Amino acid sequence: MRLLVGLINGMIAGATPILLAALGGAFTYYAGIFNIAMEGMMLAGAFGAVVGSYFLHSWVLGIVLSIAFALVLALIFILFSVVLHTDEFVTGIALNLFAVGATTYLMRQTFNVKGVFANEGIIPIPRLDIPLIEQIPFLGEVLSGQNLMVYIAVIAVIAVNFLIFRTRFGMRLRAAGYNAACLDSSGVSTARMRTAALLLCAVLCGLAGAFLSLGYVTLFAENMSAGRGWISLAAIILVSGNPTGIAVISLLFGFSDGLGLLLQDYRVPSQFTSMVPYVATLIALYFYSVKERKRKA
Repeated sequence: MRLLVGLINGMIAGATPILLAALGGAFTYYAGIFNIAMEGMMLAGAFGAVVGSYFLHSWVLGIVLSIAFALVLALIFILFSVVLHTDEFVTGIALNLFAVGATTYLMRQTFNVKGVFANEGIIPIPRLDIPLIEQIPFLGEVLSGQNLMVYIAVIAVIAVNFLIFRTRFGMRLRAAGYNAACLDSSGVSTARMRTAALLLCAVLCGLAGAFLSLGYVTLFAENMSAGRGWISLAAIILVSGNPTGIAVISLLFGFSDGLGLLLQDYRVPSQFTSMVPYVATLIALYFYSVKERKRKA
């Protein structure tokens, strides 16, 4: 039983950053933007969260700074992709490389360390104990005591689903991706909708980064996003941007992440266990491509 609880909790923790970033990517997906800069936004958010938490002595301000750092990358993306109409793929790659280099340089200059910065002065995002539920055997250990960001991610699934499919903003957002010319002719600027989508994406990627450095662990490591932004992009593609589907896929990837950590207890080399989530991503994309080929045929 203890093993099962540990695996489920590991799955939830592993799924949370992927889910938050992918929900943000859903906005850009429907707006017609191929946003591969989520990896860089998440990494910038993770660094901003540690800076805010350590220097301002508050995990709340750490989250605020994580969003601010991610928004900086979003503004650069908007400048080049939306305003100057550069290639989205090239812009995204450049921003991801920029985020890795900038956070590594700033960490070494700010904290005078290389590789990893871990300090007792970093205030983590707290866990939330739910009264009554925490006393239920098994379920209490899963549903209660999770990091606050986990519950925010659950709320975000509902909010994003409502915003995209049940509001005027969501209708215009989808129109920007489906038929930009028609949207512009109706008097609504496609550029404005895509700008809004990128800003919302940055906010959720910032939250994902904050969870990585203040929730999943309490430290910042060079390139600690470790491909989670790419996995988030894969999750979006697999379910065509549907928020509920993104939640399910994120849990599956989170399970593979938790399974990798569990295998380390059985003396499986860490090099192999760290491969598990990425192998799962490749398998999922393979079956998706097979399904798409059959559908087109």
